[in-house]
Amino acid sequence: MRQPVEGSDVERVLGRRLRGAAGLAALAGLAWAARDVPVSLGGRLTGARAERAARSPQFRDGTFHNPASTRSMAGAPDRNLIRELIFGKQKRRPSAPVPLLRPADAPATAVDRELNVIWYGHASALIEVEGRRVLLDPVWSERCSPSPLVGPRRIHQPPVRLDELPPVDAILISHDHYDHLDLATVRGLLTGQSAPFLVPLGVGAHLDRWGVPAERIVELDWSETHRVAGLEITATAAQHFSGRGLRRDGTLWSSWVVAGAHRKVFYTGDSGYFGGYAEIGAAHGPFDVTLMQIGAYDRAWPSIHMFPEEAVAAHLDLRGGLFIPVHWATFNLALHDWSEPVDRLWAEAKARDVRLAVPRPGERVVVDDPPAVDGWWQAVA
Repeated sequence: MRQPVEGSDVERVLGRRLRGAAGLAALAGLAWAARDVPVSLGGRLTGARAERAARSPQFRDGTFHNPASTRSMAGAPDRNLIRELIFGKQKRRPSAPVPLLRPADAPATAVDRELNVIWYGHASALIEVEGRRVLLDPVWSERCSPSPLVGPRRIHQPPVRLDELPPVDAILISHDHYDHLDLATVRGLLTGQSAPFLVPLGVGAHLDRWGVPAERIVELDWSETHRVAGLEITATAAQHFSGRGLRRDGTLWSSWVVAGAHRKVFYTGDSGYFGGYAEIGAAHGPFDVTLMQIGAYDRAWPSIHMFPEEAVAAHLDLRGGLFIPVHWATFNLALHDWSEPVDRLWAEAKARDVRLAVPRPGERVVVDDPPAVDGWWQAVA
């Protein structure tokens, strides 16, 4: 005869079933969240794309190379670096929310002289030049990672939604690292914009896998130029590396020159300091404004990201006019204090008499009439 089940036994049975259901739900949630990870890793060079890459002066032995040897985090992490990551006293996040602005209307100006920059955070920015718009390294996701569950998370939200961007004429990608090339953002731009993606050699393989039509992908080697909407856009050298998975340097990295009939802009992408800046300045400068990477530096990778003082030296090599810092404030990618890059930049810019604008995310900078540097970040640091 079957024995009656006591209340405590019922609770145990229900508890086991609930825990089992919760475990299944958690596994299902992980599987759902991870569904895009293989796709996010991107594509590989094959066919005509691989053949074109092989003809590049930057390509040999199956990968792309910098002009000079560089030191990065290619090997096992340094023990001291790991110790600093866990126990370091750096203040790597601000104490208060980062102030965000919605871009005000652009001032009335002669279209052929128009030049404005809106920085959205990290390396994402919009250049308004002579009536045209060029979007740089757009990343709108919560994390710069192949997964929505792990990886560096935003310190501040984008000041505008992706679908609130105005129509753009070109989208520039400097290289394929996750904080510069983001699957979800590309998908949003694929449906919400019609502009072509201008990318370094090989990066088109990622876009191709993500459904971007071939007619919207323009791949360039260093010193190659593509004309779009009356602008001449040139891929120029940078000193960095690439890779979205275990394989490194299967795609090229670049800086960018955006030239209208009267105005010129330079964007570093990610790069260490190198002699190529003087060469770019001689070939394409002077520039009305430069957008320069200043954050995520460390002594452990001195060749692939610039220290703020080096960014100022590069700006001068480029024959730059106004300096606008990017690649800071949004993602925590190094061990320095959150505000250290811009503090060091401000001091160096004053010491070397460099014109500087440090906008809040979302603030439009009119290059010919930039806002005075007011140290806004110090109030939240």
